[in-house]
Amino acid sequence: MAKYFGTDGFRGEANVGLTVQHAFMIGRFIGDYYGKEHRCQVVIGKDTRRSSYMFEYALTAGLTASGADVYLLHVTTTPSVSYVVRTDDFDCGIMISASHNPFSDNGIKLFNSKGEKMEDAVIDEIEKYLDGELPEIPLSTGNEIGRAADYSAGRNRYIGYLITLATHSFKGKRIGLDCANGSAFTIAKSVFDALGAKTYVVGNKPDGFNINLACGSTHIENLVSLVREEQLDCGFAFDGDADRCIAVDDKANIVDGDKILYICGNYLKERGQLDNDTVVTTVMSNLGLYKAFDELGIKYEKTPVGDKYVYECMNEKGFVLGGENSGHVIFSKYASTGDGIITALKIMEVICAKKCALSELSSGMTVYPQILKNVRVKDKKAVLDDPDVQAAVKAAEDALGADGRVLVRPSGTEPLLRIMAEAATKEICKKHIEDIEKVVREKGLCVENEPAFS
Repeated sequence: MAKYFGTDGFRGEANVGLTVQHAFMIGRFIGDYYGKEHRCQVVIGKDTRRSSYMFEYALTAGLTASGADVYLLHVTTTPSVSYVVRTDDFDCGIMISASHNPFSDNGIKLFNSKGEKMEDAVIDEIEKYLDGELPEIPLSTGNEIGRAADYSAGRNRYIGYLITLATHSFKGKRIGLDCANGSAFTIAKSVFDALGAKTYVVGNKPDGFNINLACGSTHIENLVSLVREEQLDCGFAFDGDADRCIAVDDKANIVDGDKILYICGNYLKERGQLDNDTVVTTVMSNLGLYKAFDELGIKYEKTPVGDKYVYECMNEKGFVLGGENSGHVIFSKYASTGDGIITALKIMEVICAKKCALSELSSGMTVYPQILKNVRVKDKKAVLDDPDVQAAVKAAEDALGADGRVLVRPSGTEPLLRIMAEAATKEICKKHIEDIEKVVREKGLCVENEPAFS
């Protein structure tokens, strides 16, 4: 497991876990690594956090000091960086964002020249450089020093690309958008307005501190209220960097990533466009999704949590649809990473093509009650390797049988153990989670003063 980089980049509290020195050194390494035979060219985007500007300047300084030219997209979405990298032949793309985390955190996400999450081999070398295990990189001098330039045109091209993906006009549709006070705060409205929708937007007034604050895909109640109060056709909530989308239907019910996979998977299969009749999911997908897929004759793959792993599976086996219940959904024909706005557009395509409400489209899937408990621990690996914890998990699995499941896994970005249970009732889920958490606490593996399950 990487020391600094998790499943979705290097993430931590700004200037505590992730510092400007880290950013500067990452820039130094990338500029040198890709600049061996030509002048390296890197595109950078950022979200609306106060610290994103600081990290943008630190990365730019490191890159230009290593001879790279830097192109700044400014405030934009993570998927837009991926798009610009692969369409404009950049060596690397960097997104400064901690996604759905609070404003005090930030992160650095790296993309290769194909717009895909950076290869582990390169991440390993970056980490060695950060730890002083590689020789110091010489500073560029004279005409070898790089430069930085505005590249907002790249962001505008991405907006144009999104508009071209729509297959129907949205005229007459009343749509809510919750932009999480983040990267999509202008982009999402621009796209839906251009397609003729009447938009109702919240979470579109970022101030550097309110990203994801009581808004966006992790606080879906904000959008639920908007859809209900304004009697909208549907709504879409994004996270801080807009690579996730959670929908709300016309009856103000939540349509999460699993339901989105069900709706879009069914639609693509009906039209013969679901390659191999297979959808890629993660181990966190709801049991109800698999039962619904079985009824539709749709096969499925399961990967570890993280859209990086979903995409790797899709790319390797030629699948066109995959994602997570958190709202990371990938349409590989159009993007190489999760893209919240593309997800919203594809849902609208199904609504318009089938001429029915979003609530009708998801009615064939029954969601099993699921509870997820995050437990802050001292050492994630020690918990997972503990035989008593393993025995507690096995006991829960045996008790549930085919009528539910439990999953215990480490967070890829935080010092958390995630304990998830699915069963016929929430009471059953809670009991099994409590049993497992009790063992973790009794073994002294939790951070002190963390509240027990409630």
